[in-house]
Amino acid sequence: MRLTRFSDYALRVLMYSAAAGDRLVTIEETAKTYGISRAHLMKVVNVLTRTGYLKGVRGRSGGFALARPPEAINLGEVIRATEPDFALVECFETGNQCVITGCCRLPQVLNRALEAFVQTLDAYTLADIALTAEAFTQPHALGRAARGPDFCASRS
Repeated sequence: MRLTRFSDYALRVLMYSAAAGDRLVTIEETAKTYGISRAHLMKVVNVLTRTGYLKGVRGRSGGFALARPPEAINLGEVIRATEPDFALVECFETGNQCVITGCCRLPQVLNRALEAFVQTLDAYTLADIALTAEAFTQPHALGRAARGPDFCASRS
């Protein structure tokens, strides 16, 4: 199973916001930190604001921050809010054309796998994956290999 880039970016935005604490962060700042498209982040922040995970402040000194404490943001809920569907195979979709749909057992197995995946995420909150602000101070161009394998471990 693979999450969409949208969900990946949503989790990253929430992690960055958690590290910032009460400070408002901007889309520009977040895009630069992660080295990802500002346009993509605008869409992600819009959805996270509409779904109540972020609060936005408009204007020159505006930005966004978490709308609730990291402990109150469930990862499974975030994924449900940001994934367009969980159609793992054609038979999960409307308009399914598979000739063995009536007798195939694969959907049952995949549904159980999907349930286990989401249930695992339900067991964690943003607080469980949040990093300190220090973890974001290194330029994004320095990949994990350049920082060394212990970089993240020493900052959690």
